[in-house]
Amino acid sequence: MPDVSGESRTQLPARSRPVARALADAGVTGAVRELPDVARTAAAAAAALGCEIGAIANSLVFMADGQPLLVMTSGSHRVDTSALADRLGVGRLSRASADQVREATGQAIGGVAPVGHPAPLRTVVDTTLADHPRIWAAAGHPHTVFPTTFEELVRLTAGTPLSVTA
Repeated sequence: MPDVSGESRTQLPARSRPVARALADAGVTGAVRELPDVARTAAAAAAALGCEIGAIANSLVFMADGQPLLVMTSGSHRVDTSALADRLGVGRLSRASADQVREATGQAIGGVAPVGHPAPLRTVVDTTLADHPRIWAAAGHPHTVFPTTFEELVRLTAGTPLSVTA
């Protein structure tokens, strides 16, 4: 695995600091790490970390009945919005705009973390992520990530484990 050094909270990008604080407050031992290159996509993050693309937890924000919904999905597949809407018992799911993502999370698309938001978000955690002993999630900035597990991600986000594909 490439050398991906940990950084102290004060050296992290500003948008990653609330994420690092939320992780520390939750007792998470995996540190936020700054990558040398931008990792806006699951493929780029997997390449930088030397892991399978399926071990990348993509953070996608959708609008469900007018409210933001964070979906933590495996980088190896796409969310089936119709199937997920049915499972959640909501109307149509649509991708949130960049402005809606920033308003809901305080973070920009490409670096959205599962925690560190202005207010808790309803969250779904893709059950496919449980197939990987270690998964990686964005930490508030396109250069930052943190290691976690499926179980820890569900706990951190108070998320609902669901299949997000058809």
